[in-house]
Amino acid sequence: MRTVFFILVLANVAFFAFAWPDSGAEGKGDARIIGQQLNPEKIRLLIPEQVSALTRKPEPPKVAAVCLEWGAFVGGDAARAGQALEPLGLGAKLAQRKQEEVAGFWVFIAPLASRQVATQKAGELKRLGVDEYFVVSDDPKWRNAISLGVFKTEDAAKARLDALRAKGVKSAAIGARDTQLGKTYFQVREANSTLAAKLNELKLGFAGTEVRECAPDEKKG
Repeated sequence: MRTVFFILVLANVAFFAFAWPDSGAEGKGDARIIGQQLNPEKIRLLIPEQVSALTRKPEPPKVAAVCLEWGAFVGGDAARAGQALEPLGLGAKLAQRKQEEVAGFWVFIAPLASRQVATQKAGELKRLGVDEYFVVSDDPKWRNAISLGVFKTEDAAKARLDALRAKGVKSAAIGARDTQLGKTYFQVREANSTLAAKLNELKLGFAGTEVRECAPDEKKG
C-alpha cells in the first residue's frame, strides 16, 4: 500500500514540474501579445485642432469662373437681350462687345410670314446642325428673313451656300448686301455654372444666338 502511495506522490510531483514552466511561458506570451497590440510608446494625444481636422468634411471642389459671351444680336434684339439680363443683377460683370461688318453678299432665307414662323424655321435649321444664323428684325424690307451669313466676296457666300445645302437646307439663296452690319455681343465675366445655365436658358428665346467662352484676348478686358 505504501508503494502505491509513493508512486502517486511521485507522479503528481512530476506532473506539476512539467506543467508549471509551460504555464509561465504561456503567461509571458500573453503579456508579449498585449504589449505588441498596445504599443504604448506610439500613443499620441491629439489637440482639439487636430481632432477637428479629422472630423471636418472636405470642402467641395470649386468650379473655376469663366468669361462667357452671348450673341450675336442685331438691331432691336440687342435691347431685348439687355432687358432679359437685367434680373440677373450682373453689375460690373456685364459688358458689351460691338462688331461692325461690311457685307457685300449674304446667304439668306427670304422673309417669312411672321416672327413666330421665322423662329420655327430657325428651329429646323438648328436640328439640321446649322448654328450660325439670326432672324432679321430691324430692316423693314427684310424683316423676318433669316440671315445665314454675310461675306465680303461672292465666292465666300457660295461656299457657305454649298455647305448649307449639304446639310439639307434647300430654301437658302445668295443676294447682294452692301451695307454696314453692326452686331452686339454680351460678355459676362467671372461666370459660374449657375450663370452659364441661366444664359443658356435665355438664349432659347433668341434664335440664332449662342453662348460660348470669350476669345482669349477678350478675357483680359
